[in-house]
Amino acid sequence: GMIAMMERNSAILSFEHLPDGKATVGFEVCVKHVAAAAEGSECTVSSKLTEIVDGRKLRFDVEVKEGERTIGVGTHERRVVDRAGFGG
Repeated sequence: GMIAMMERNSAILSFEHLPDGKATVGFEVCVKHVAAAAEGSECTVSSKLTEIVDGRKLRFDVEVKEGERTIGVGTHERRVVDRAGFGG
């Protein structure tokens, strides 16, 4: 669930700035669980775009927190692709 939150947040952040006909796909996730969260806990995720390579490789720093406690931290990469063939 934590990784899904990180990917979804990064995808939403990316989509807002893409030209028409483009989307992103997750390419790599490198994260660490650094604390536990009880089932049903309210967690928040943040994604920060740190680098764009060749106009299509997006690199993010990602973090999930429960209140002030960091639950997971790492990096995530997405690639910009044509939306054709992805249902959009």
